[in-house]
Amino acid sequence: MNAEQPLIDAHHHLWALDGSVAYPWLEERPVAGFFLGDYQAIRQPFLIADLKALIPEGYRLAGSVHCEAEAKRSQAVRETLWIAATHERHGLPTAHVGWAAFGRPECAAQLDAQMASPLFRGVRAKPLTAATPDKAAHVRGDSGTLQDRHWCEGLAMLAERGLSWDLRVPAWHLQEAADALEAFPGLRVILNHTGLPWDRSLQGLATWRSGMRALAANPDVAVKLSELGTPWHDWDPSANFDLLCETLELFGPERCLFASNFPVSSLRVSYRDWLALVEAVISSTTPDYRQAILHDNAVHWYRLALETDSH
Repeated sequence: MNAEQPLIDAHHHLWALDGSVAYPWLEERPVAGFFLGDYQAIRQPFLIADLKALIPEGYRLAGSVHCEAEAKRSQAVRETLWIAATHERHGLPTAHVGWAAFGRPECAAQLDAQMASPLFRGVRAKPLTAATPDKAAHVRGDSGTLQDRHWCEGLAMLAERGLSWDLRVPAWHLQEAADALEAFPGLRVILNHTGLPWDRSLQGLATWRSGMRALAANPDVAVKLSELGTPWHDWDPSANFDLLCETLELFGPERCLFASNFPVSSLRVSYRDWLALVEAVISSTTPDYRQAILHDNAVHWYRLALETDSH
C-alpha cells in the first residue's frame, strides 16, 4: 500500500460567522461585482473540519496557510488571534497571512500586534486596482496604487520585520508590481492565484505572460498554483492546465506552491478536481518536483514549523 502524500495547502480561508470575527461581505449585504459572481454558496461557516473533509484519499493534510479573509478591517488583529486559537485547538492552520492598513498611521502597530502570534508570517494588503484591463491606466498613480509611495511604505515595514507580502492583483497589474518591488530587494513575496489571468483574450494572456515573466525575474517572488476561476469565462480544464504549465515554466518548480483558495474556489471547482489538475500538470512537466510543489516549497516560503506528522 502506498503511503499517503503529505500535502500543504498554501492558501485557504476560515470563518466561523459566530461573532468571533466579523466578515461584512459574508454576513451583510453581498458585494456587487464579486469576481466569481454569485457567492451565496460560501456565505456559511467554513472551519478546519470542513477543510480536512475535502482532502482526497491518498493525501494527508500536513499543514496549511490561512490567508486573511476580508474581516472587518478594524478586526485584523482579532482575526490573527482567532486563527492562533484555532491552531491551538486543532493543530491547523500552520501559518497565517494577516492584513494591515498600508498607507495609514496604524499600520506599524497592527503589524507588531500580529507578530505576537507564532503563526503570523506576513500580510496580504491589496493595492488599488482596476476592475478591467481597459481601466488600468485610469487608476495608475492614484492613492493606494502601486505607484503610491506612501502606500508602499507598508512593504518597507514588512521587510524591516522579516515578514512576507502576499501579492494579489489581476494580470493587468503584474508588471506594475514587478516595477514596485525593485525598490524592496530581499522582500519575500508570494503571488496569489497564478497571477489572476482573468482576461483570456490573446492580448489578455500576453499581458499576463509578460507580467509573470517580470515577476519571475525577481528571485524573491514565488507563486501559488491556485484560483483560475474568472469573472467572464466558464471553467476550462484544458486552458487552465496550459496556464499552470506556463507558470511552472516561468517560475521553475522551486517557486511554485500548491494552494486551493477554498472555500472561494468551490464556486468553480471541487477540491478533488483542482488537486487532480495540479497533479496532472506536475506529472507532465516536473514529476521529480511533486513533493516540492505539494509540500516542501510551502515549508520554505512560509517558514513553516511542522510540529509532527500526526495531523
